[in-house]
Amino acid sequence: MFEIVVEDIFSAAHKLRNYKGKCENVHGHNWKVQVAVYGRDLDNRGLLLDFTVLKAELKKVLQSLDHKDINNLPFFRKINPTSENIAFYVHKKIKNSPAIKPARVKSVTVWESDRQYAIYTEEGS
Repeated sequence: MFEIVVEDIFSAAHKLRNYKGKCENVHGHNWKVQVAVYGRDLDNRGLLLDFTVLKAELKKVLQSLDHKDINNLPFFRKINPTSENIAFYVHKKIKNSPAIKPARVKSVTVWESDRQYAIYTEEGS
């Protein structure tokens, strides 16, 4: 199996619902997001997927989050905007992009600080 990984950042506000503590108040983070994709075969250039393509797909997804109040985005109106759910959201968006085929998303890691992060990995990957 081959794997490539890209990272990018975004800034946004959110508040956690059904949470008792300071994070129930609106606050912001400078999130770092890492996406790992994998596949068995390389193309005729020797690439699993061009880094430029994967970076562009991640940037498209993060633009929908950047400098927003994440709670107000349709996906997060009922789903709590935790780091775990943001990782799931990014995974879902990139997984469904035809641009990354035939590679598959292995994992999405979302750091909300330098010391804590959440990972979403699709079962079986």
